[in-house]
Amino acid sequence: MLVVRKAIPSAALSRAAEGPARSENHGMYGNSMRENREIPCSPVRLITGGPLRERLGGKPEMHEHGKSDGCVLPAKLANKAAQAAAESVEERRPAEGNTDSTTRPGPRAGSGVTNGLDRVRQAAQRDKDARFTALLHHVDVPRLRAAYLALSPKAAAGVDGVTWAAYGENLEANLQDLHRRLHAGSYRARPSRRAYISKADGRQRPLGIAALEDKIVQRAVVEVLNAIYEVDFLGFSYGFRPGRKPHDALDALAVGIYKKKVNWILDADLRDFFTKLDQAWLMKFFEHRIADKRILRLIRKWLRAGVTEDGVWTETPEGTPQGGSASPFLANVYLHYVLDRWARQWRRRQARGDMIIVRWADDFVVGFEHQGDAEQFLRDLRERFAKFSLELNADKTRLIEFGRFAARNRAERGLGKPETFEFLGFTHICGRGRSGQFWLRRITIKKRMRAKLAEVKDQLKRRRHLPVPEQGQWLASVLRGHFAYYAVPGNIRAISMFRSQVTRRWLQALRRRSQRHRLNWERMDRLAARWLPPARILHPYPEARFAVRT
Repeated sequence: MLVVRKAIPSAALSRAAEGPARSENHGMYGNSMRENREIPCSPVRLITGGPLRERLGGKPEMHEHGKSDGCVLPAKLANKAAQAAAESVEERRPAEGNTDSTTRPGPRAGSGVTNGLDRVRQAAQRDKDARFTALLHHVDVPRLRAAYLALSPKAAAGVDGVTWAAYGENLEANLQDLHRRLHAGSYRARPSRRAYISKADGRQRPLGIAALEDKIVQRAVVEVLNAIYEVDFLGFSYGFRPGRKPHDALDALAVGIYKKKVNWILDADLRDFFTKLDQAWLMKFFEHRIADKRILRLIRKWLRAGVTEDGVWTETPEGTPQGGSASPFLANVYLHYVLDRWARQWRRRQARGDMIIVRWADDFVVGFEHQGDAEQFLRDLRERFAKFSLELNADKTRLIEFGRFAARNRAERGLGKPETFEFLGFTHICGRGRSGQFWLRRITIKKRMRAKLAEVKDQLKRRRHLPVPEQGQWLASVLRGHFAYYAVPGNIRAISMFRSQVTRRWLQALRRRSQRHRLNWERMDRLAARWLPPARILHPYPEARFAVRT
């Protein structure tokens, strides 16, 4: 059954939701959604009922996949007088299949689990203002089973101490009981267990390790909600989305710098985003699309579960524990409304030249043709974030001159080489190819390499007395993983250096096995050639892979 309320035109709603002029009302916590000017509640079509009533009629198109919104590399319209709908200078639409209709089950779940979310996706595509009132029935036992099988068996246990293997000893009974509690409303989210990991800069990153059942429920619910939000998310958002990887974001950024008139780069990073996220605003954002109170109640339970550290429970009135299965999805929803939609509208209304943006979670890069656009965007962005309890990290946010013509322009002004910026593990450099043309060089961030080498050295100390073949196999897996990410065109020197440094540390570890060793470099080179894979480029050029995905 489709219940239709009187709706405002979609274009008018978009202007109200995204325009910076509508961001004057700060405190909305006591108001109804109709009074929320910042992101007004969709006026709205409610989609109710079970899976057979989620579309208006006709046979379900079971093999149709959703497409994310619009263009990966947004740029200013070529002609403002042209039709408003014609995005003639956009790079491309995202590759099809971003919202795959099967859970990624891993090697233990066979070919995957059919989830029946195609009708939800089609309804979300058909009506961008629709609110879904019946979604929890999609979280059934098969979906919970697929979510369990997709978890890592080696993942750390939560506060209850239940491991993946222990839960699986009586899996079907446990899933049936979890399913019953979910639909009866008696499911209770447990606090996350606080843990810390070291960052490359020496600081500690706080993580929240959820209990196993919470991981299962979060993963299953996120899969259901992805059927809706993968339709809404914009093309330049890449982080933690189905079918999108870091190299897709890196390719999009590189192609944007090559093909657009990019002269200035804003390298932005949010300060303590996962701990400062405003939970009240997040729930209001969800209510634009989700009217199923049971789903909203589940999300509130996760947010309010708190964290436990050294046996002491602490309330979490803001933020979401980083490390949970749902945390990346919640962050994407929050930034979709706070940043993505606003940035797209800013580009259309205020940018005087080309503008590109690529976002991975809370780390994003924006390119501009004109310095004035870049400076104005940065000022407006700070104001925008302040309204939603967010703040740019002053130490990591920089506006630099960068692009195809940056070196020439700076030389004309008597300045040095263009500055560099870091994004997704790579330092981006304005370089020159053999023919003298501009070449965007991407090399491994030095502090990342040093941190990884220190980790390898520490592990070799623990493994130095193992047989040489076992050590060689482990080091080969380390190098293959490193090459799989960093072996991009132009980075051969860095990955070769990484291999040579790993070999050197292996030599030192083997020599310390005995004071009377006979291991010299000649023999070590033979061991390295026997066990360690050679350094070679594994990734294509960005424009080649980007063109294939269009």
